[in-house]
Amino acid sequence: MLQNTLTIRHYQALTDRFTGLWSRGYRTDDLRLYLDGYLSALRQDKSLEPILIHRLEEEALRFIQDPSNFEVPYY
Repeated sequence: MLQNTLTIRHYQALTDRFTGLWSRGYRTDDLRLYLDGYLSALRQDKSLEPILIHRLEEEALRFIQDPSNFEVPYY
């Protein structure tokens, strides 16, 4: 569970981007590549502690692996 506010903001930005990319036709492998690049940029920037980046990575991977996050809602 994420508790750091900056980490939560990064998580929200990532998950919003994941769903946007999914709706444009990108799939799991593409989302993983995007996540890898995002995390690499955070590591280079050193804006978060390494343990927080690791937790962010775990949570983002869980989000990607859950198919219910990418279902289209029916109205």
